[in-house]
Amino acid sequence: MTKEELLEQVTQRLQTLNPSYFDLIDESHLHAGHAGARGGASHLRVIIASDQFNGLNTLAKHRLIYQQVQDLMPHPIHALAIEIV
Repeated sequence: MTKEELLEQVTQRLQTLNPSYFDLIDESHLHAGHAGARGGASHLRVIIASDQFNGLNTLAKHRLIYQQVQDLMPHPIHALAIEIV
């Protein structure tokens, strides 16, 4: 899977949360040489807002996100930073 395909797949999967704001950033270049980056694994950051997060604590919000991409971890996604806005 190419980097572009991975970003598109993550974007599509997270659209199921009906975000009112969404940004996906590839931060892999910041982790070059890191053990987790070997083999092309990606470091991504998602910035997201969704009405589906209303009333949920931080852990529950993160779980909703991880449920969408869990099969992509630990490869091709090594790390996923999450910012809820």
